[in-house]
Amino acid sequence: MRVLVIGNGGREHAIAYKLSQSPLVNKLYVARGNAGIWQIAQKVDINPTDVSSLLEFSKKEGIDFVVVGPEAPLVAGIVDTFEKEGVPVFGPNKHASMLEGSKALAKEFMSKYNIPTAQYEVFDDPDKAKRFIKDVGAPIVIKADGLASGKGAVVCKTLEDAIKTVDQFMIQGKLGEAGKRIVVEEFLEGEEASYIVMLNGDRYVPLPTSQDHKRLLDGDKGPNTGGMGAYSPNPFVDPHTEKRIEEEIIKRVIQGLKQEGVYYRGFLYAGLMLTAEGPKVLEFNVRLGDPEAQPILLRLRGDFLKILLDFYEGKEISLEVTEECAICVVVASSGYPETPSKGKPISGLEDLKDVIVFHAGTDVKDGKLVTNGGRILNVCALGKNLREAKEKVYREIQKIHFEGMYYRKDIGDKALRFLGI
Repeated sequence: MRVLVIGNGGREHAIAYKLSQSPLVNKLYVARGNAGIWQIAQKVDINPTDVSSLLEFSKKEGIDFVVVGPEAPLVAGIVDTFEKEGVPVFGPNKHASMLEGSKALAKEFMSKYNIPTAQYEVFDDPDKAKRFIKDVGAPIVIKADGLASGKGAVVCKTLEDAIKTVDQFMIQGKLGEAGKRIVVEEFLEGEEASYIVMLNGDRYVPLPTSQDHKRLLDGDKGPNTGGMGAYSPNPFVDPHTEKRIEEEIIKRVIQGLKQEGVYYRGFLYAGLMLTAEGPKVLEFNVRLGDPEAQPILLRLRGDFLKILLDFYEGKEISLEVTEECAICVVVASSGYPETPSKGKPISGLEDLKDVIVFHAGTDVKDGKLVTNGGRILNVCALGKNLREAKEKVYREIQKIHFEGMYYRKDIGDKALRFLGI
């Protein structure tokens, strides 16, 4: 089979890595990819959101199956466009993708179908938003309605921060059109969890649990990012909690989509806060998480392409998951998440042992590996327990060098404290 992966990041490298191991794959392509993916897949120099050019390429090259990594092409309707022309894509259609494409629509959907989430209000007018915030007080969470690459949610600890964020989003246009409309919601306390399922109509299969680390700095300080690291499994999701997640969230999403006449086929990601009252939805994403995909896919056994194909076609599947723990630590560039520096030479990767490195913002210039984004590398490892996996990653990560590199030193620590290991 000729398979096309769409996207440029660490998630897409992990997807391509798993697909490349399938005996069903004759030729693997990536649009546009990065320096790591180009080592295992042929580069297609087309932007992931250029749907018409991607379709033209796919028809010309006889692509048999497409796996979309990021949200933007899905929200742009790539699935609808491709499948109309007979090219199968693993991912939800444009209508279904609005669960991620609009925070306001997602909150309305949750409210309508009794899916537990934070209390909220939606605003198009910055003055009304500020009045509401002053009445409610801080801490409070402000979210851009549209897509913002994981940077559209701000936890505001003070009223001053909240007012400033409203101005940045709605008046100064920091996030463009995405921030012209905002959701203001209550601040939830608890442990975060990422719960991802493969969904096809009313059938779903859960993937291994995971926990992301959204904040830039150690101790969950600093601004939100696309994610600075993740591990799997998530010990905070015990069997009782998982049952509640499935009954109160996943099954209600399925029922709601059915009532709305929306067919959903692809990955569905529920970003959760495990509160004292139970699991509540922070956000829905319509694709694998990044960096959660990296440790999750490392734990999956078997032919990943066959799993996707069979599930796409409506066949029964069962996932084989290793008992080992997996961890991913993101190495970022200075200036991330606002204005990351680019073009810095990267060295040391050839010296690494016992880890797998998935590239994100990397490129090749004059034959040398260089930085080309905010999140640069994802250093991942498996271990018999989380401590072993963590020690492997942090031992090897010190061998990597580029100007301005930064990574969190505490990925997995909350779980280790909880587990007492």
